[in-house]
Amino acid sequence: MSTADYDDSFVADALPAFVSEAHEQIAAIEQLLLQLEDRPADRELLDALFRCAHTVKGSAGIFGLDAVVAFTHSVETLLDRLREGAVVLTPALSTLLLLANDQIRLLVAAAQDDKADTGASQSQREDLVRRLDEAAGCTPAQAPCAQPPAGQVLPAGAVRRWQLGVRFGADTFRNGMDPLAVLGYVGGLGTVHAMRCNTAAVPDLLALDAETCHLAFDFMLETAASREDIEAGFSFVRDDCELSLLEVTPQAVAAPPEADAPRKATPRQEPRGDATAGAAHGEESRYIRVQADRLDDVINLLGELVTAGAGALLLARQSRQGTLVEANQQITSLIEEVRNSTLQLRMVPIGETFSRFRRVVRDTAAELGKDVVLAIEGGDTELDKSVVERIADPLMHLVRNALDHGLETPAQRMAAAKPAQGRLTLSACHESGSILIRIIDDGRGIDRDKVLQRAWERGLVEQGVVPPDADILNLIFEPGFSTADKVTNLSGRGVGMDVVRRNIEALRGSVTLSSQPATGSRIDIRLPLTLAIIDGFLVGVGPSKFIFPLDAVVEVIESALPALPRDARGRNCVELRGQMLPVVDLRTLYALDSPAPLRSSIVVIRSAAQRYGVMVDALLGQHQTVIKPLGRMLRSLRGISGSSILGSGEVALIFDVASLNHLAAQPLEPPGYPHAPRSAVKARVSPSIPH
Repeated sequence: MSTADYDDSFVADALPAFVSEAHEQIAAIEQLLLQLEDRPADRELLDALFRCAHTVKGSAGIFGLDAVVAFTHSVETLLDRLREGAVVLTPALSTLLLLANDQIRLLVAAAQDDKADTGASQSQREDLVRRLDEAAGCTPAQAPCAQPPAGQVLPAGAVRRWQLGVRFGADTFRNGMDPLAVLGYVGGLGTVHAMRCNTAAVPDLLALDAETCHLAFDFMLETAASREDIEAGFSFVRDDCELSLLEVTPQAVAAPPEADAPRKATPRQEPRGDATAGAAHGEESRYIRVQADRLDDVINLLGELVTAGAGALLLARQSRQGTLVEANQQITSLIEEVRNSTLQLRMVPIGETFSRFRRVVRDTAAELGKDVVLAIEGGDTELDKSVVERIADPLMHLVRNALDHGLETPAQRMAAAKPAQGRLTLSACHESGSILIRIIDDGRGIDRDKVLQRAWERGLVEQGVVPPDADILNLIFEPGFSTADKVTNLSGRGVGMDVVRRNIEALRGSVTLSSQPATGSRIDIRLPLTLAIIDGFLVGVGPSKFIFPLDAVVEVIESALPALPRDARGRNCVELRGQMLPVVDLRTLYALDSPAPLRSSIVVIRSAAQRYGVMVDALLGQHQTVIKPLGRMLRSLRGISGSSILGSGEVALIFDVASLNHLAAQPLEPPGYPHAPRSAVKARVSPSIPH
């Protein structure tokens, strides 16, 4: 393989890691800029902001991404002026830097796909570079604001000399890094003198491992680049090398150095302590990056292992061999521990997703002429990474919708005796084995009369009929429904809320809306913590098997009645501790052909703040449940969110407790269904409650 082919192979293998790292730094830049708008003089934030931009620039240089390096250099120059206090961060300057950060994001994307960088973005980038240089106080005649291209002869008086010592770690090659590419980039910053390869650590040929790196170099570098620029050249391999960097005094560079000149040089500044670097390396080594698809494969295999373990335990019990049953129970327990630990690897805090909306709120509010502050609560609440990724788009629409429809302009708010600044709150918390996400605004609320009028016009509701308030609000989720008076960039086309609900329900979640006129609106989204494996409670109705999420099960009661009584609204119900509990009869709901037993059980389920019961024939106990999607023919089945394969090979359907709650609230009046008198109701709490 030629050197060029090897370099291309290195770039192809390592570029995805750079892109991933760069996008993290770009996201951090955006969040830091938004935080600095409230604290523009915070030196710690300014330093962190500079480091992020510097890291992107240095890493891009290793891969020869000249466009990223050149543009980010202009951003870095302005950020350095901010750190020095020569420039003050204003709202206009913050907007400029946010736009520049967007361009860096486009350039990084173009590193993987040339088509991502369009002609429009090129012209916009040139204009941004001019504005960045002007903001930094640089004019075209001021050369120091522009970094000279690699290999260019440096102007007299600007050259500094640095003594570098670098020793690459043993795992450098195994980690996909190329020391030659790193040294090539650093050499491009200026002129290299007295390069010496330290061979003392190279073992004998017979003991040499070709995959182990033993490279170490000492050399002198003449350059106009700063210490940070030189260190950035090693940033991509910083964890795989030991770096020493000393600036040599001007007196020591009067004559061209010999090979040993660096050892005679007088350092102007001591190198950064190895203890700090070692500590940082030790801290970073506690984390390891794993590709998401590899983790998904492990989760899928774990699901198969859970099913196989359940089957093995069933066979062991059928054999009635005590030692075999005990061994399988131990295996099942270990599988459960592995399951919990593995699923925890995919749990991420939702605060990172919430933080992305700071920019959305800032820009959208400015576009609409509104003053809005975003409050984030419960950002450390964790849920499955796949859920976080798929909920981002629905949340984006709901946030923009609140900004457009819900919150008023400062003048409108003051006229309504409200503070001029509106408030939008994103919150998250765990509730009953699921996660509850809330979007709350203190705006004008929803005009029910306007919603109802549009519903009459579109034929969604019969003319003159006035449904309950909750039903009127739910009309907003109908396809094509919109109350906007005109089409804008944000709303008015009748596309969005129906898609939001459909996407949330596809995650086995639910969305509800409440609103008070002139006070504001609240949207509650309930989602499962994970989409892969849950603890379930297995029940039977005739030969059919069903599973409840165990966290939603409150208790079990028993009833000897062949039929359930009805309340005033015509719902099946049972009296429990002096209150009427609505009950779903699965045999009637799904028209199951099996005779009813003499005694039934009612599983009490908690959904949000409500409780309801489900009548079943048999309680089959706790069950580790691997969630499988429903087939196309069963997706419209009411109250069901998925399926699972039992150890016996049977298929069990998994309940969606939120939609089943909705069914429990509806009157059920099948022909010939017997009514039982309320006085005949007898319910007692079962001694075996699956908490």
